[in-house]
Amino acid sequence: MRADGSRAVRAAQAKVGLSTASVYPEGTAAAFEVAAKLGYDGVEVMVWTDPVSQDPHALLRLSQHYQVAILAVHAPCLMITQRVWTTDPWVKLQKAQFAAELLGAQTVVVHPPFRWQRDYARGFRKGIAQMANETDVRFAVENMFPLRVRGREVSAYQPTWDVAADGGDHRPPYRDYTLDLSHAAVSHSDAMAMLETMGERLSHLHVADGSGLTRDEHLIPGRGGQPCAQVLEALGARGYRGHVVVEVNTRRALDRAEREADLAEALAFCRLHLVAPAPAPRG
Repeated sequence: MRADGSRAVRAAQAKVGLSTASVYPEGTAAAFEVAAKLGYDGVEVMVWTDPVSQDPHALLRLSQHYQVAILAVHAPCLMITQRVWTTDPWVKLQKAQFAAELLGAQTVVVHPPFRWQRDYARGFRKGIAQMANETDVRFAVENMFPLRVRGREVSAYQPTWDVAADGGDHRPPYRDYTLDLSHAAVSHSDAMAMLETMGERLSHLHVADGSGLTRDEHLIPGRGGQPCAQVLEALGARGYRGHVVVEVNTRRALDRAEREADLAEALAFCRLHLVAPAPAPRG
């Protein structure tokens, strides 16, 4: 408590980054330009069909040109990126690790295996742990969501879309996690409970909102029903030092100016809510 009666505040040490996916349908290079202009702390590179996103040396040149750090590399594990870099999922992760190390990124974001990737799924937990032991790069496994078909839930992921579920020893099964709030909306999960379960293993946050529809909306934070503000405030209170990455959908923006306005709003939202009241002094 200050002398004037006001409470001190505590801010997370997190860097706020922009996912390059947030400028789609513009390309990867545009994301660096926008991040630099708006004052983001860095970018997360979504490796996808854009050739620039697949070329670590091109990404390094963009980072140096715009003076924008690369905080994370999102491995190409979407349906549309099954043939990007290679069809071998372990080689994808090796390439993502190489890119992260070259670019100075601290994190590789990875999805759990698809159900049809049986061999990959069988060795996923052990393989991720082994890769993490061989590098300073964190492999942060991201929560996904089930598909809903005729009132039934079907998981496209193995062993489950809920990556924070009990790993068999009453602990989450992975060393590092990415919590995606838009995915939590689709799965109708309690984001605050997921945050609690991941605990200190949460090293990466995808900030985006959702209204609970069956599709992945990635709304600007504050425009849906997810507790985006509460999650950020909780991280602020714990002095979180991981990354907060704005991963939103701006494809409906009429032009660059409208897209930048949306992304500036998202950045301001994150910076505002990462500040939390400091604990009251005892006594």
